[in-house]
Amino acid sequence: MRFAWFVWLTKHFDEYGYSNGPLRGVIGTVAVLLTASLVGWALRRHHPAGLIGAGLTAAAGIGWLAFH
Repeated sequence: MRFAWFVWLTKHFDEYGYSNGPLRGVIGTVAVLLTASLVGWALRRHHPAGLIGAGLTAAAGIGWLAFH
């Protein structure tokens, strides 16, 4: 599922506002995913909360990057 989502994101890269160039888009996306992984790690004792927190952080961060 994650790989399919990544393929979809790369296919629609130009449609979602990564207009500052691919390098800045990749840097921003990696920063968001790193932040999401840190949220998941911080909530590791409560596995469902960690997954939900990491997922919401990733979705919100990539959404913000895409539309701003």
